[in-house]
Amino acid sequence: MTYEEIVTTIENSRRFESLPGVEITERMLPRLGHPERGRRMIHIAGTNGKGSVSAFLCGILKKAGYRTGMFTSPHLVDFRERIQVDGEMISKEAVTRIGNTLLATEFGVQPSMFDYCLAMALLYFKEQACDVLVIETGLGGRWDSTNALGTPEVSVITKIGYDHMQFLGDTLEQIASEKAGIIKRGTRLILESQEPKVYASLTAEAKRIGVRSCQAIDWEEITEIRYEKELQYFSFRQYKNLSMKMLGIHQCENAAAAILAAETFMEAEREERGADFCVWRSTCIREGLASVSWPGRMEILRKNPFLMVDGAHNSSGVQALKESLMRLFPKEKFHFIMGVMADKDYEEMVDILLPLAIDFTAVTVGDDRGLLADKLFAYIRTRGASVACARLPECLFPEHFGGKEKTVALGSLYFIGEIKALNHYGKITKTEYCDKNNKF
Repeated sequence: MTYEEIVTTIENSRRFESLPGVEITERMLPRLGHPERGRRMIHIAGTNGKGSVSAFLCGILKKAGYRTGMFTSPHLVDFRERIQVDGEMISKEAVTRIGNTLLATEFGVQPSMFDYCLAMALLYFKEQACDVLVIETGLGGRWDSTNALGTPEVSVITKIGYDHMQFLGDTLEQIASEKAGIIKRGTRLILESQEPKVYASLTAEAKRIGVRSCQAIDWEEITEIRYEKELQYFSFRQYKNLSMKMLGIHQCENAAAAILAAETFMEAEREERGADFCVWRSTCIREGLASVSWPGRMEILRKNPFLMVDGAHNSSGVQALKESLMRLFPKEKFHFIMGVMADKDYEEMVDILLPLAIDFTAVTVGDDRGLLADKLFAYIRTRGASVACARLPECLFPEHFGGKEKTVALGSLYFIGEIKALNHYGKITKTEYCDKNNKF
C-alpha cells in the first residue's frame, strides 16, 4: 500500500477494542520481536499537559546528547507528528514500510489506531537506535496500550482533571486512580500540582506500589513569570530566568515537570554509569526549554487580525487558558471560536470563559465524536452571551474579524488541527477561497 493508503487504513481502524489496549499491546509485542526492550523510557500520563511535558523533555534530552524518540497523540495536521526522533517526524517512507509490515501481521486481536501507531513508533525507535523513549499515554493509564512497555526509569503524571469520564470515572479520585495505573515498582515518580484528594490518591498508590522516589511540584517554587518580546520567562528552584517560546502560565509547570523528570533520569544514569552530569545539566535544561515549540498550545497564528489557537479541551485546560490570557493581555476581552467533543464538560468551559468573552462562534468538530454546533450555540444563548454558528473555514476569513479585538479558537485538538491545516492564514480572502474550492 502507498503512504496515503497506510495512513487511511490505520486511521480507520477501530478506535476502541473490546479488550483493553494494554492487553492488545501485550499480544502484539512478542510478534514484533519486543522492540521496546533495551530502551530506557520516560512514561507520561495525566489529563492536561502531557504533550508539552513530552516536548520539553525531548528538547532537554536532545541537548544532553541522548537520541530521543517521542510518541504522542493526537496529531494536529500530519499523521507523522505522533512519532518523532530528536524533534524530526518519522519519514513517509518509514511509515509506508513499517505500516505495510504491521497491517500484514496477524496478531490474533484487532488493534485500534492507537495500537498500530504505538507499534510503529516502537519499531521505528529501534531502527533509529534511540537511547531513551518519551512515551505519552492515550486514554487513561492503567489499561492504556503504553502500559505494556515495562517499568520506566521515570514516570510523570501531569495535571488531572475531568476527562473521558465514561471510561475513567465520574470523580477526580476515580480518574486519578486510573491515571495512577502507570505507576510501577522501581520507577521514579514526578507529580505536577494536584487537587488535595488527587494528590493523596497518587501518593498513596506510589507508596503502596513501591517507587524509588516521588517528587511533587509546588507552585510557590515557580516564580518571576513574565512575558517579554513574545517569549515567556520564569524561574524554578535553582534555575533562574529560564526562557521558552510556549505561552501560558500552565506551561511553566509543564516545563518544571520536564526539568524534574530530566534531572531524575540523569541522576539514574549517573548512578548506573558513574558519570557526573552536574557540570553540564543546567545548560542542557536551559537550552532545551528555549528550543521547544509545540503547536496548538496558545499558538499565535496571525497578528493582524489576531488569531490564537489553543487545545484547551476540558474545564481544567480552559481555566489555565483564561488565567494565561488575563496575565498576557490584561483587561482585554476576546472573540472565542469553540469546537469541542460531545463527551467534554463544555458547559463549564463556556462558563469559565464568559467574563472574558465579547462573543462566541460555535463550530462542529469534524470528528464522529464532535459536539454539534447547534447544541453548543443553544447553551451559550442560555447564558446570555452573544453567539453565532459557523463552519470552518468561513469563521477564519479576515472579514469575519471585527475591530482590533483578539480572537482565540479553542477546543479539541482535532479542531485545532483543522484550523492549522488551512494554510493561508490572513493571506486569502473569502472570494479567493470560494473560487478555488467552489464552496459557499
